[in-house]
Amino acid sequence: MNILHMKYAVEVAKLGSLNKAAETLIIAQPNISRSIKELEADLGITIFNRSSKGMVLTPEGEEFIRYAKSILKQIDDVELMYKQGAPKKQKFSISVPRACYISDAFAEFSKCISEDPAELFYKETNSQRTINNVINNDYKLGIIRYAENYDKYFKTMLEEKGLAYEMVAEFTYVLIMSRDNPLASKDTITFDDLPPYIEIAHADPYVPSLPLSRVVKDELPDNIDRRIFIFERASQFDLLSENTETFMWVSPASQKILDRYNLIQKKCIDNKKIYKDVLIYKDNYRLTPLDKQFITELCESKRKYLK
Repeated sequence: MNILHMKYAVEVAKLGSLNKAAETLIIAQPNISRSIKELEADLGITIFNRSSKGMVLTPEGEEFIRYAKSILKQIDDVELMYKQGAPKKQKFSISVPRACYISDAFAEFSKCISEDPAELFYKETNSQRTINNVINNDYKLGIIRYAENYDKYFKTMLEEKGLAYEMVAEFTYVLIMSRDNPLASKDTITFDDLPPYIEIAHADPYVPSLPLSRVVKDELPDNIDRRIFIFERASQFDLLSENTETFMWVSPASQKILDRYNLIQKKCIDNKKIYKDVLIYKDNYRLTPLDKQFITELCESKRKYLK
């Protein structure tokens, strides 16, 4: 199929006349007519009905012209980008766990984007989906979170899937709650202090290839009878702020977030479990300047929040 013939057909469809299209394109009318006949023969369809009223699109012709316009626009965009020196679109994508220090890093990183066209994708989800996003869904970077006791399992699995990995942070979860929660006034908090209250938990903890029931048991202690499962991080802060019976296990939060939602952050002296956040990307992927800028902001944010 000849792209030039496609262009002629779009112009004829626009003007409804071979003669008018010939004048616009500055080409002899018989040449346009012959080109359209060749195009119809190549495709095995009739694009136009010829009548005394001019060139009228057939139903097949209308469908073809829609596709043709889209193809020609893409060709124009490519020519504009590479022949006329149009700025190249900046692209960045990352899939991450829900964490204040990571979202803060992304917010600071977003201030560094130049005035050139840009597309940035930031998705919060669990480790399994992050791995899938990096392997299959064109997210260039990911950060996965897992408990230290799964370290060997995850490293082996990442290597088998052809993913490079770098340690970002290690930390122990802390408790956040409303300043009006009775727990907020306690000097020390133990596991035994928590059962009377409502735990807010993310609804999608998941370790690939392990039974979900086992992971839930590992992540969520059995001594809590009331839980609210959520997916959205913004909702967790509203719940914690408005319901003074609630608490949540989180990676350390920023004072700015705590003040905004009238929350307080407390340690639990019984909690010794260590978590790891690990940056992942495909083995053959070369980090872009934007990627490196984000990693710089991530390291800065980690130093502020995960002391």
